[in-house]
Formats: sequence, C-alpha cells, structure tokens
Amino acid sequence: MSERTGPIGRRALFRATGVGAAAAAATPAVARAGTAREDGAPEPKLRFREDGTFRVVQFNDTQDDERTDRRTVELMERTLDSERPDFALINGDVITGGCDSELQVKQAINNVVTPMESRGVPWAITFGNHDEDSERSSGMSEQDMLEFYTSYEHNLNERGPRDGSGTGDAVLTVAGSHDGRAAFALWLVDSGRYAPETIAGQDFEGYPHWGWVRPDQIRWYSETSRKLERAAGGRVPGLMWMHIPLWEHRFMWFAGVDSRGEQDHARAVEKHGIEGERNEAECPGPFNSGMFTAILERGDVRGVFCGHDHVNSYVGDYYGVLLGYSSGTGFGPYGLDGADRHRLRGARVFTLDENADGVLRETRMVFARDFGIDMSPQDQPMAPLPLGPEQR
Repeated sequence: MSERTGPIGRRALFRATGVGAAAAAATPAVARAGTAREDGAPEPKLRFREDGTFRVVQFNDTQDDERTDRRTVELMERTLDSERPDFALINGDVITGGCDSELQVKQAINNVVTPMESRGVPWAITFGNHDEDSERSSGMSEQDMLEFYTSYEHNLNERGPRDGSGTGDAVLTVAGSHDGRAAFALWLVDSGRYAPETIAGQDFEGYPHWGWVRPDQIRWYSETSRKLERAAGGRVPGLMWMHIPLWEHRFMWFAGVDSRGEQDHARAVEKHGIEGERNEAECPGPFNSGMFTAILERGDVRGVFCGHDHVNSYVGDYYGVLLGYSSGTGFGPYGLDGADRHRLRGARVFTLDENADGVLRETRMVFARDFGIDMSPQDQPMAPLPLGPEQR
C-alpha cells in the first residue's frame, strides 16, 4: 500500500498497566452509581467474569471472497480456542470486492463469523474501506450487510446513530462482575471508505485517498461518553476500534512530523514505549479528523486500535493513549514479500481487569506461526461454509 520500513525484530507484547495515568487519576477504574435507562446511556450487554477479568480478541482484514483461504478460518478458530475471549471483533475489511452476488457476499461473511457463532462468543464488526467494494455487482450496501450481521444469534452490532456519517457506530458497555453498572466501554467506529472525487473542485492527487472519521461521529462519541459518565457517576474507561488509522499513529512512530529517520524512531521507542513491527507507512485519510483531540478531552478511552495496513503490528503510548495495530488476519490479501508473506497473520488480544489501574491490563499479538499453521505462500481457498436458516 505504501513504502516499507524494517521491523524492530520482536513479537509485539505491551503491558499497559499505568498507561494513561493522567486520565486514570481523575477516572475511577470502575465507574460507580446511576442507571443507564435513566440517563439514556447504553445498557451493558457484556459482563466481567467473576474474577474481575474480561478478554477481547481483535481480528482484522479477513478480506476475502466466498472462497476464503481456509487458513484464515483456522487462525480464527485456533485463537478463539486458545484465548477463550468474552468478546471478539473483526475490525474492518471483513470481505473484499471480489463477490459478484448477494449470495457470495453472505457466504464470504459467513465464513469468517462462523468461528465465533459456533463457539457462542459474542462478536461484532466495524466497516473498512473494502467492505462495500462489491456493492455494484452484488447489490449489497453496508446497511444491507449490517442487517445481515445482526441476523446472527451472537452478534452485538447496532444500527448506530440515525442519519450519521458512519455505518453501525456503537458503544458496547461491559458491566462490573458484581453489579449491572457499566465498568468498561468498547467503542466501534466506522472510519469511512474513500475520499470523494473532489472537494471544492480540488481532487486528491498526491494525498491519501482513504476515508476518515467525520465531525458528527466525534460529536456522537463525546455526547455518548458524557451520558455514560452521568449514568455511572464517573468516566467509564474504554477502548476504541476503527479500521483506518489516525494521523497520530503515523506521528508516533517517529516522534515527530518532519524528520522520519532511524534516530527519530529510536527516540520514539524511548518516548512512547513502542513495541512491534512497522513494515509499511501508515495510511490514514487526507485530513486529521480531530478524534484524538476529543479522546484527550474526554479522558476515558485508553487506546485506539486499527488495521488497514496489514503488515503493521506495533503499539505505543501516545500522550497517555495507546495507539496500535493488529496485523491482518486473512491469508487472502497482501502480506509481506516472498516466503515471509504470511509471517504476520495474526490477532490482537486485550486482557481487562476491573481491579487494575485503568482496567486495561495487557495487550499482545498472537500469530498464525505460533499455532503451527501452514505458512506456504500459495492460496488455499475453501468451499463456502453453509449458511444458517436465519441467514439464507
């Protein structure tokens, strides 16, 4: 997608205790008091375990047609069985533009949500830039896909704000282990698809052409965050997922904007505690949306995690907020070069602890290679999995 840079040569493992200390000092680790119904805040659909923990798995860029590479599904299954998450997410580009009919879109989706459905794991998706690429040939828009997703028993996606710019923007709250009050928030944001042909008569030649989070989505986050705070009696800590990275992801790697050399990255590692690999330049949209500034102002989101750039897996602490990637899960789309093509196929795991400072205790990557999955570069397409009666 863009230029490559060398990895720092270690598996991404980031222990997040203490990150966001400034925000955490003013924010209870577990919010108290109030009821969601009275204040219009979302009611919890999930709950911390009795021991106070909660685990999330982030998949990314499964991005294939109805003949999904079988190893994508194997990686998802092995990760779910190993990690036993309480919630799983496919963070954008669930499918690719290669589906030629409504049936093929449904089959492509079904292949990669069946691992969660068959295990009874609550799950959701965000939309990426490629999900709607098949609309012209299949007739299925993102709204159609969203309706299809919600037909699954264990799916937690919601319609999102009426007339909003994003499709399916939502916040899923997690109740504390011993009561029904929100203790953590899982923010799902649609980061858009592509820039329009022109704005004010000017095209985007020379600029990034991907989408970006729009002002009404930022207002929705800020207003909903305040509703949660009022209902809970304190800011509710959370994590945010969107497919396309923020400009701040790009700034963090070199701890600056203008100078982008090895010594700048070395300084960034020291300053921001970066761990993981960056094998292509970040690909945000053409405009800085302002979402990061809104997050700093609210002081509740502990981290923003993306995909989009399949061969990046890093995470760092950018002024009290974790910014990170999960590398691509799908074996169908592009990866690294040559024999290393599939080396970074993986998923990101988050361990939450309602008794820990800031609640997010740890995030780490797991990779297909850890499970002994076949790494040969050749595609291995599978026959579509059967659709359930509610999905036909």
